[in-house]
Amino acid sequence: MAKYIGLMSGTSMDGVDAVLCEISPCECTTLAAHSVAYSGELLGALNSLCSEGPDELNSVGIADRLVAETFAQATLGLLEKTSLSPCEITAIGSHGQTVRHHPNRDVLSAYFAASSIRGFTCQIGDPNTIAALTGINVIADFRRKDIALGGQGAPLVPAFHNAVFASEQHYRALVNIGGIANISILYPKCEQLPPQGFDIGPGNTLMDQWINLHLNHAFDNNGAWAKKGHPDQGLLQQLMLDEYFHLPAPKSSGREYFNIDWLSNTLADRFECSAHLLDKETENNLAPEDVQATLLALTGSTIANEIQRHVPIKNNHNQISEVITCGGGALNNTLMSYISEALEGYHVSDSHTLGIHPQQVEGAAFAWLAYAYINDIPGNVPAVTGASKPAVLGALYKSA
Repeated sequence: MAKYIGLMSGTSMDGVDAVLCEISPCECTTLAAHSVAYSGELLGALNSLCSEGPDELNSVGIADRLVAETFAQATLGLLEKTSLSPCEITAIGSHGQTVRHHPNRDVLSAYFAASSIRGFTCQIGDPNTIAALTGINVIADFRRKDIALGGQGAPLVPAFHNAVFASEQHYRALVNIGGIANISILYPKCEQLPPQGFDIGPGNTLMDQWINLHLNHAFDNNGAWAKKGHPDQGLLQQLMLDEYFHLPAPKSSGREYFNIDWLSNTLADRFECSAHLLDKETENNLAPEDVQATLLALTGSTIANEIQRHVPIKNNHNQISEVITCGGGALNNTLMSYISEALEGYHVSDSHTLGIHPQQVEGAAFAWLAYAYINDIPGNVPAVTGASKPAVLGALYKSA
């Protein structure tokens, strides 16, 4: 089997994951992984670039190179860890770092009339730099072909999930809980149906941003802070009224939508001004840890709701459907307990069940998308993204 490396940094921006895979037409096996964190300077710039601000073009140009250097560093660390040379790797599949995702033309411009606005997505991390620094051919720019074909450009993982994880008899829901939570609904192979999938809504991003605001922590380790609070049902219901949760698929989202500003708008009637977001406790006794618990409940509830809506508890042969989680959220025991309790009757586990670490699944997906590019296999699923047709995704950037 050929060896590929998948490079991934998601909406949580908690680092770059490099995943080494062996891939054949029927199998994708993860062999090793290595992670590298962004520098504080670069992470701050990336967070700023997710929203409009000054000096954007220069900052994007610089960040494009620095992200690529970080991706290359993760690759070289993985090669050193596995004692492999660049010539033993067929190709790198690089997702890049998303800084903007607006496939629905939901932006304003000082230069263009509304009729001229086009949907777009922007992932940075110059693949030429990655190829030059690693000596390995790079496949990148996976999302824009799908958008050119009228699709959302996301999620792209359902094709990989279906190729590698579909069961012969069971329904399976693969839920990636990164910054944004997305779902792949896999039908039993015997039904010969394409997968469904879409972005559910916030995964870890709101919880990460809220704890960073109050405790200066990058994330809520194992949901410990949320566990100290109590979900506020009124706030939860108000958050779940947002129109995104009620849109039909295909749909995709990101930090451009689900962020502290989005949360603050809902909290406006509970806080007199934005400065009170830092208060230990609000006038109606809604403490910051209660908000964190509510945000965890929002993630868990929206995931459970979509699974119950789209995946039957049992198939026609009385076999129980499986819910398999991956991404950083799968390592949050408090969140996983919430999801398991909400999905009574389903088999709920994480991707260890399928032989792959939860934090390696998305990296493996982009290794597989590189394999798909080289072997002329469509990487999108029109039923998922809304594209007009299946397409081979990505472009080749040669090392020499």
